[in-house]
Amino acid sequence: MAELLRMEGVSAGYAGAVVLQDISLSMEEGQTLALLGRNGTGKTTLINTIVGVTQHYKGGVELLGKPLQKLNPYQRAAAGIGWVPQERNIFKSLTVHENLTAIERPGPWSPNRVYEMFPRLAERKENMGTQLSGGEQQMLAIGRALVLNPKLLLLDEPTEGLAPILVEEVIQGIRRVTRDEGLSAIIVEQHPQLILAISERAVVLDRGTVVHEGTAAELRDDHDKLNHLLGVAR
Repeated sequence: MAELLRMEGVSAGYAGAVVLQDISLSMEEGQTLALLGRNGTGKTTLINTIVGVTQHYKGGVELLGKPLQKLNPYQRAAAGIGWVPQERNIFKSLTVHENLTAIERPGPWSPNRVYEMFPRLAERKENMGTQLSGGEQQMLAIGRALVLNPKLLLLDEPTEGLAPILVEEVIQGIRRVTRDEGLSAIIVEQHPQLILAISERAVVLDRGTVVHEGTAAELRDDHDKLNHLLGVAR
């Protein structure tokens, strides 16, 4: 498969503060990458650096061989970056359907396909964003990213704060998009076993640097390593 994303020697942060230091990683088309680490290790900053909302100090970021670091976030979205931030950032003054149709781009993912994947949204397509539960807002945020028909989907803490039944619905949706549909994704998650089970590769950050990189299955099955890297012994 072709290389989709490459980060080479990237340092980035906010307002003069360097959070990421000399980050280098790559992923191929069709892969799912679990991005893990304890709180405050730079996971969200790495996602934000790909999106283009951090201060870039050095290094290169390429999508399918094309440099991104000089592009603004809108241009990166047009180049193929789909982003689901922690804050979700749905248009709360618009209906569910308006949220999806306002930004959709041509491609396999349409609002109707989003409704088929998340029936809760189909039932609430005329509801305003303010009338949705947290889980429904997360489903809508994922749907909004999908109707952009991206080449790479970035998900930052997609199950945070959700009830267990909604966590399962969201994870099944992500599994369908990545495993069944073959969309490449980078997923930040505080519950590593959830994401390692549906990912091919895993990267662990600590203090803004990569401290582990390998297959997701290897890390999932190595409880000692999980505990050492993440404080997770299960």
